[in-house]
Amino acid sequence: MAKHIGIVACSAEGAALCYRTICAEAPCLMGEHMHPEISMHTHPLGRYMAHIRAGDWKGVADLMLSSAEKLAAIGAEFAVCPDNTIHQAFGLVAGKSPIPWLHIAEAVAGEAKRRGFSRLAVLGTKYLMTGPVYPETLEKFGIAWEIPDERQRERIDEIIFKELVNGIFPDKSRRYFNAVIDRLKKRGCDAAILGCTEIPLIVDPNDCPLPTLDSTRLLARAALKTAIGEE
Repeated sequence: MAKHIGIVACSAEGAALCYRTICAEAPCLMGEHMHPEISMHTHPLGRYMAHIRAGDWKGVADLMLSSAEKLAAIGAEFAVCPDNTIHQAFGLVAGKSPIPWLHIAEAVAGEAKRRGFSRLAVLGTKYLMTGPVYPETLEKFGIAWEIPDERQRERIDEIIFKELVNGIFPDKSRRYFNAVIDRLKKRGCDAAILGCTEIPLIVDPNDCPLPTLDSTRLLARAALKTAIGEE
């Protein structure tokens, strides 16, 4: 029997993509129409944002733990969170959680290492790009990183919170992401982390200036492998 996956969601679009990826890719490993049991819980994004904007990571952790406790109560055996930014509270969550968690940045860094990338462009919310989630994880894997400049970070953050989390994906914003990634390529990056779980819904790997590391789908695949005992 596959393990029951618990998804601790934060924003709807990224969580939905994570869920869909698990369900879509599982049949190749488990048989036609099969996937692990999956449950999801989310507090409103607005509640998370109040804590994030205040720099209150304990408040973020409390929401994550609340979701984990509810998921554990209905049988989830481990948790994943398809949101990069709130992983800044991961250290406050993992030791108190009733079930174990997978870490999204470790899934991304492991894939980067496997593919031989050495310097990654990190894209996401302004809190993620300037925060410790990827620097701390990539350092453990011996991988360097770069982030966009402050003006670009502000514009990317605006696109995420005004458009992407609301299911709005303008081509103008896709081109902006590509332009920023191209600049980071010129600074020596050999791949780009799509470190907001909605970014994969707008950035097309087929026309992106760098190879992409899709944090949402990589976490979903790690969850699927863990559920069926392959990791």
